[in-house]
Amino acid sequence: MLFALAEELDVPVGLHVGLGAPDAAYSGGGYRMAHGNPLLLEDVLVRHPELRLYVMHAGWPFLDELIGLLHAHRRVFIDIAVINWVLPRAEFHGYLRRIVEAGFGDRVMFGSDQMVARIDRHRRGGRGVRGVPAEEQKRDIFCNNAARFLRLAGRPCQS
Repeated sequence: MLFALAEELDVPVGLHVGLGAPDAAYSGGGYRMAHGNPLLLEDVLVRHPELRLYVMHAGWPFLDELIGLLHAHRRVFIDIAVINWVLPRAEFHGYLRRIVEAGFGDRVMFGSDQMVARIDRHRRGGRGVRGVPAEEQKRDIFCNNAARFLRLAGRPCQS
């Protein structure tokens, strides 16, 4: 019902997918990595083809599944929040590079979802994006893609 309403009102939806806190399943939180597979969203996307949805944390570590979902559903975007500072830099760069090389760099958003709001994590996350080769891709990730996803026409991104 919520997805139908979001689709009808054209309200974007973000869903936490992929990683959870380490040992969350054992600390009473009940989190299971298997439930973080982005392909589990496909039934919702098929039932609601006009739904604008973004996958938080780029669905890490489910890269192949994420790329398949992006290929099959053009309204799906991703954010790279948390993985851009919590993962080792080489892992994050490889993950992001593969998404961009697969042709989905225009659907990657920086995102601000942090488990603890600390400016140093945002800075570290921003520095992590420097592994993407082209300046235009960085501008897209930091601003243009989100502006397009959120339909913020007339609000140009700063260079």
